Amino acid sequence: MLLPRKNSFDLWDDFFDDNFFKKTTKDFMRTDIVEKDNSYDIKIDLPGYKKEDIKIEIENAYLVVRAKREEEEHEKNKKYIHKERYYGECQRSFYVGNDIKEDEIKAKFVNGTLSLIVPKKDEKQDADNKKYIQIDE
Repeated sequence: MLLPRKNSFDLWDDFFDDNFFKKTTKDFMRTDIVEKDNSYDIKIDLPGYKKEDIKIEIENAYLVVRAKREEEEHEKNKKYIHKERYYGECQRSFYVGNDIKEDEIKAKFVNGTLSLIVPKKDEKQDADNKKYIQIDE
């Protein structure tokens, strides 16, 4: 069986086609979540981003974290052999339910790490407010 050959041989083409170098947006926002008694503590690594590059909001019961970084103008015209630093927008979503409000979530950004404290929904209150479904005859 004959396979078509690339027009020009470049050692770097094959090397950087490896799956190790293929990233998803999830890879750009490495996240740890710790459960505590009254909250969930979320830490997201965002190295190279500025505080003003990050947006946090609640959308349809999901906590959505977006980060956007533009390539600097003096970097755009260079011929790169390989480039791993990410420019553009990435995001992560976490289900928090409908009972969490934006003002209840605490956030801070220090040394490239976004820290979020998301309060837990009061399960005892939910037990008191049980809703039953009526069975029709």
